[in-house]
Amino acid sequence: MKSFWCERAWLPGGVASRVLVRADRGRIASVSTVDTIPLGCERLYGMVFPGFANAHSHAFHRGLRGRTHGDGGTFWTWRDRMYDLASSLTPDSYLRLARAVYAEMAVAGVTAVGEFHYLHDGGNEMGEALRQAALDAGIRITLLDACYLAGGIGQPVRGVQERFSDGTGEKWAARVADLREDDNTRVGAAIHSVRAVPRETLSLVAGAFPERPLHVHLSEQPAENQACLDAYGLTPTELLAEAGALSPRLTAVHATHLSTSDISALGSHGVGACFCPTTEADLADGIGPARELVDAGSPLSLGSDQHAVVDPLLEARGLEHGERLRTGQRGRFAPAELVAALTNHAALGWDAGRIEVGMPADLVAVRMDSVRTAGCTDEQVVLAATASDVSVVVSGGKVVARNGVHETLGDVGRLLTEAL
Repeated sequence: MKSFWCERAWLPGGVASRVLVRADRGRIASVSTVDTIPLGCERLYGMVFPGFANAHSHAFHRGLRGRTHGDGGTFWTWRDRMYDLASSLTPDSYLRLARAVYAEMAVAGVTAVGEFHYLHDGGNEMGEALRQAALDAGIRITLLDACYLAGGIGQPVRGVQERFSDGTGEKWAARVADLREDDNTRVGAAIHSVRAVPRETLSLVAGAFPERPLHVHLSEQPAENQACLDAYGLTPTELLAEAGALSPRLTAVHATHLSTSDISALGSHGVGACFCPTTEADLADGIGPARELVDAGSPLSLGSDQHAVVDPLLEARGLEHGERLRTGQRGRFAPAELVAALTNHAALGWDAGRIEVGMPADLVAVRMDSVRTAGCTDEQVVLAATASDVSVVVSGGKVVARNGVHETLGDVGRLLTEAL
């Protein structure tokens, strides 16, 4: 049994002060308010949130940070640089890089990551490296194994894309079936995009693992939409609907360039939407209709995608700021809605993200006295804090980070430098 005293805590019913959280075998056993702090418990000052969920990650993209900004270009020229990086990785080097990336997430408050994994190499060695990296970093992982069969609509895979492909949907499904879940790992599926999975294979991928999470890159670029319309006379959302892929287990990543009917279809089927504001800004993708999706019935989650920044609090703020820039209106999302997106572990197949009995004991203490947060109201600290204000991170009842240093892996900057 471990105990954590929280100066303030973001509970399902609202913010409370002097909250005692007791954890047993990694799960919350009790939550209460106390007048006297018990001896021997860990004190967490500031605002304590549930653990953050990073719902969309490509761990190896971290190697591109600070290397693709200086000469302009487009999403498609950035992709060429990404392919160059992908061609160089081995299971051992990917383990070292992913371990450092997940440690970077851990010190920022992430306790579960959704790894949208398509660097397969025809087997599961890369996936096993990612599983081990998350375990080493002390965070849970949902391995979203992506089917990737085409280099574009009607185009074969070429060059490094051959590392992403299993050849057929059936071979992809058979390989993914060999991946095993454990206490720290969930296995889900992913349709890389309507560019990379042919129309005739979409329904197979969508239905292969019906009880598990399913993710898809959706309408990230106008060129993707136009290619889909030209080839099939359907938007990517309409193509997924035809394949029977729209359901609450599906999360549409980016969902940037949607028609009104697309929004209605996604919302009416309870499809989640994962926004990655710092990546979408970095790649000049655009600003998606987040508020309209929520109002239509789509729950939101957040991801750091290519890791131009690993800071869940900045992603939450970027979600609201994108809405303000798009509409000219402030307060498009209330702080509680931003926290709900920050802590949406359900998108990854985990019942987590709330400080209540039975949940994983995931706690993120954010300072309320830093140069960024001093003077903030409790609820609005989410609109002022950054990862630099995260002081203590607890994952599964264990402290994994303090003041930006990983408890077992040490200085994350050193880890990243060595891995890169």
